[in-house]
Amino acid sequence: MNWNAQESSKFNKSLAEKEARDIQLFLEMRPDWDVRETGSGLRIWKYKEGEGESPIPGDIAKIEYKISLLDGTECYKTEEGYHEEVRVDKSDLETGVQEALKLMQVGDEAKLIVPSHIAHGLLGDLNKIPPLKSLVIDLKLTGIKK
Repeated sequence: MNWNAQESSKFNKSLAEKEARDIQLFLEMRPDWDVRETGSGLRIWKYKEGEGESPIPGDIAKIEYKISLLDGTECYKTEEGYHEEVRVDKSDLETGVQEALKLMQVGDEAKLIVPSHIAHGLLGDLNKIPPLKSLVIDLKLTGIKK
């Protein structure tokens, strides 16, 4: 095969279309999720509204999470009763999660559907998340440190 920029573009487009179909099928099976989509392709459903402030870049967000694949395979989660602290926009946390945090308030609990291009992309995380996989993340913002 003569691989060139046009072939690469076609290949990437087909991968993106398949991933979009997989996400759509996943969401069709969950009609009670009131999901909204951002310009990046992140889907977010806040199923519990908080009343605190929203984090801004540079803040340290205290979060609890569970990360799964669309098929339900659990990849990671915070330990019960514990949280992780991440610096908003200045950590190696997935781009999609960084985007979601800035849309949340302290006390919010949300389900995220994070397409691979704003998650772990072509390589996965080289551990539990395979390449080119969308993630379902249950995310709770428990606090902010300035």
